[in-house]
Amino acid sequence: MKVAVVGATGMVGEVMLKVLAERNFPVTELIPVASERSVGKTLTYKGTDYKVVGLETAVSMRPDIALFSAGGDTSLEWAPKFAEAGTTVVDNSSAWRMDPTKKLVVPEINANELTKDDKIIANPNCSTIQLVMALAPLHKAFTMKRVVVSTYQSVSGTGVKAVKQLENEIAGVDGEMAYPYPIGRNALPHCDVFLENGYTKEEMKLAKEPQKILSDSTFSVCATAVRIPTAGGHSESVNVQFENDFDLAEVRKILSETPGVVVQDNTATNTYPMPIYAHDKDDVFVGRIRRDETQPNTLNMWIVADNLRKGAATNTIQIAEYLIKNQLV
Repeated sequence: MKVAVVGATGMVGEVMLKVLAERNFPVTELIPVASERSVGKTLTYKGTDYKVVGLETAVSMRPDIALFSAGGDTSLEWAPKFAEAGTTVVDNSSAWRMDPTKKLVVPEINANELTKDDKIIANPNCSTIQLVMALAPLHKAFTMKRVVVSTYQSVSGTGVKAVKQLENEIAGVDGEMAYPYPIGRNALPHCDVFLENGYTKEEMKLAKEPQKILSDSTFSVCATAVRIPTAGGHSESVNVQFENDFDLAEVRKILSETPGVVVQDNTATNTYPMPIYAHDKDDVFVGRIRRDETQPNTLNMWIVADNLRKGAATNTIQIAEYLIKNQLV
């Protein structure tokens, strides 16, 4: 299995290499790919050194699978070139997510939609993945009508520059700013760019992507996305109104039996999900499960996951694992 990792020197790319090694992904030849300024650098994977190559070279090497994490513009230009060469691309950018001709996949939910003809497969937004992991089984059981989500997103979701900004502020060092304001001791209600409707791009991803993943537009999602000064891990406060009533014990049972979801919900012992606990883990953690006492059939939850792993690298690799297991590549 010849595997290209496009964006191998970036934050998500580095986590992809780590997760590929941890999961013993069947790599027979690794092709680390990055922008021109990184070409020629050496990366170590499982004790072997590999030279970073450029995109053109990587296409000519005809990998079986290309795992992309190099930004939307790169993906729009290069994913079709890999696909034309016979490579199956799993893309981590926003480039293809809402394209009606491309599948948007969270393996535990809708990988069964994939076929051999899907040469470009989209990985959802990090905040969307953890949200739908908890919502999908509950939607099946009780039928969602409306979801209101407020996110508390770490700086690692923005990238290396933002992590450096937070570290500089903690150390009292002046440095390059990833955000228009300080992030230390602050909260910015501003993830991605603002759109004409007053929402940010991140908020609209949360509104639209769950409907596509669940193949259902009968429910709606309203989002507010906030950047907070945590280094890694995204948290979400979620309010879900269902068509049908539910029993809290049944909700906990459904979630705890969902692969990839861990329930941490015991107020007597102060047990609840936190980004510091989710760090470097692939599960989605759900807690603070309680009834909304202000309106019928409505549930409140707190959902946390490592945005660089299940929110990005791990989900991408799980898609690739599904393709191999089902002989789709």
